Amino acid sequence: MFHGSLPALVTPFQNGELDLECLKKLVDWHVEQGSNGLVPVGTTGESPTLSLREHEIVVEKVVEFAAGRIPVIAGAGANNTAEGIRLIKHAADVGADGALVVTPYYNKPTQRGLIAHFTAMHDACDLPIIIYNIPPRSVIDMTPETMGELAKLPRIIGVKDATAKLDRVALQRMTCGAKFVQLSGEDATAVGFNAMGGVGCISVTANVAPKLCAEMQAACLAGDYAKALTYQDRLMPLHEAVFTEPGLCGVKFAMSELGLCSDEVRLPLMTVTDDTKDKLRAGLRHAGLLN
Repeated sequence: MFHGSLPALVTPFQNGELDLECLKKLVDWHVEQGSNGLVPVGTTGESPTLSLREHEIVVEKVVEFAAGRIPVIAGAGANNTAEGIRLIKHAADVGADGALVVTPYYNKPTQRGLIAHFTAMHDACDLPIIIYNIPPRSVIDMTPETMGELAKLPRIIGVKDATAKLDRVALQRMTCGAKFVQLSGEDATAVGFNAMGGVGCISVTANVAPKLCAEMQAACLAGDYAKALTYQDRLMPLHEAVFTEPGLCGVKFAMSELGLCSDEVRLPLMTVTDDTKDKLRAGLRHAGLLN
């Protein structure tokens, strides 16, 4: 079910409030552009600065707007297991197709604690779970051995791997099995990730270039890596520009340049600097998205 290009969907704001009209337009646009699914309220969806109720509203609305046309993997991460259980139960109740659960950040659990946390989330409802392993943000790194233990649970079906270590794909195939769904969480290495055994990317850049990202992923899944590289060559300057500052800030500005949404973000994040804006415009032009 989960493969290809899965945008880590931004949460649009207008004057500090959720812009649900814009959110609907974005969901419809992603369906039209060929995205293979949507991942709302992850880090790119500004989950750290949404209230719990706002988080729930965004999941409810994305599921409603998608209307079964493409799958929705709801962000359900928390460093408080009880809060994570609330989020994953809500996602199941409103009809999400899966949940993305990040390794608990800041409080730095042991590998044993990770197993206990993810087991509790798994047991709370019937949603398939994608583990989100992103050591640069969460501080801790789930080892392939720990992931292999969790993969024995029937509804822990895959990982969003944002380590940028391509050998992890092979190591996780060893511990989790070849059918374990491995999705890249790092746009710049997504083609190489697939060559190692991945099946897609939960992508920031796909917010602004969904068709190109989806076609690149389709080429990878068809085994045509020469074609996939032609897409990545077009996208690479944009990838770099998007992550000059925090990725969601960069991609929201790029989207605003195309008239897709406001570049508004919530503190402590800020809109990007003029130098980064110039890099983003250049990346958009290189990708053929801006004249």
